[in-house]
Amino acid sequence: MHEQARDVPQPLKGLRVVEFTHMVMGPTCGMVLGDMGAEVIKVEPVAGENTRRLLGAGAGFFPMFNRNKKSIGLDLHKPEGAELARRLCETADVVIENFKPGTMVKYGLDYATISKTNPKVIYASHKGFLPGPYEHRTALDEVVQMMGGLAYMTGRPGDPLRAGSSVNDIMGGLFGAIGVLGALVQRGITGKGMEVQSALFENNVFLVGQHMLQYAVTGKHANPMPARQSPWAIYDVFTVKDGEQIFLAAVSDAQWNVFCDALGFGDLKAEPSLATNNQRVVERPRLLKALQERLALRSADEIAAIMEKAGLPFAPIRKPEDLYDDEHLLATGGLADVKVSDGPKAGETVKTTLLPFTMAGARLGVRLDPPRAGEHTQELLEGLGLDDTRIAHLRTSGVVG
Repeated sequence: MHEQARDVPQPLKGLRVVEFTHMVMGPTCGMVLGDMGAEVIKVEPVAGENTRRLLGAGAGFFPMFNRNKKSIGLDLHKPEGAELARRLCETADVVIENFKPGTMVKYGLDYATISKTNPKVIYASHKGFLPGPYEHRTALDEVVQMMGGLAYMTGRPGDPLRAGSSVNDIMGGLFGAIGVLGALVQRGITGKGMEVQSALFENNVFLVGQHMLQYAVTGKHANPMPARQSPWAIYDVFTVKDGEQIFLAAVSDAQWNVFCDALGFGDLKAEPSLATNNQRVVERPRLLKALQERLALRSADEIAAIMEKAGLPFAPIRKPEDLYDDEHLLATGGLADVKVSDGPKAGETVKTTLLPFTMAGARLGVRLDPPRAGEHTQELLEGLGLDDTRIAHLRTSGVVG
């Protein structure tokens, strides 16, 4: 166990989660439960989940979303493998899956089958769509962003653009975990489990709900973010000295006055036509041009120091890798060590991000590194009562890995 996780609260300690997942959505749900102390068992193909071998933008998926888990390799296509998986589910408090509709039924690993022998089980399915006309479709984060209005809102007019993170996959897993936690509370009252479902499309619709309601209450459609009518005059990215960029905002009349005082723009503060926020919004093109010309002479660091001292909103423009050097994350323990399990850096230690909340004043850390494929197969099969001879036979026949 990692030293950093020894004294961290584990509210779900003693809970067993069996996870049939891949990619991001299902693994996120399992990671959340694992971070909170549950024993999470990841059931993988004998050769390991394919996500382990992704390149490019997918290279971070497995090490990010599979900490605090154990791995068992089972070939579900073989009757003995599926039977072992069902036996494992009989010991579970929670089962998680995110495969295509009908997949788990083929192996007798669906909720209806498992709940017959384990009525207390909470079964969390993560799909592209909740049951309905679209449920047969194959979904990806990008698919639902396009059909669910998020890509429209993110890109320029006529140029839909997916958000720069797997937002629906990650949040879909989070909502799955929220559903599991609610079901656990209910089970504590009734003694019975239930099925929980989370879906990419419905998650995306929830994310754009604020824009749907904007239309419902105003009768005007929401413009894409790059073309939106900003309710604030100063809420923009400015290019400053040496081509650096910084986001600056002043979202009230009081902040405008402080902004002008801090940066020495007394002449702008004194203009009657810029006295109120709505007046400044009307004058926005002229105002932004004037501010851009003045700010271009100063460095981003200088402006940031002025804004911070004045208590005004600001943000440097960073790349994801820049966050490894963020003083706040480093000072508050927002990053934790994990050992990479696959690829050219297998065995090396890198930093990962933790869940963005504290419990009893502590961040929930890493107890177990992302597992090697089948790392805990022996331990888990012994827990089901199999002896070494039987396990060796199953390995030889390719049922387990």
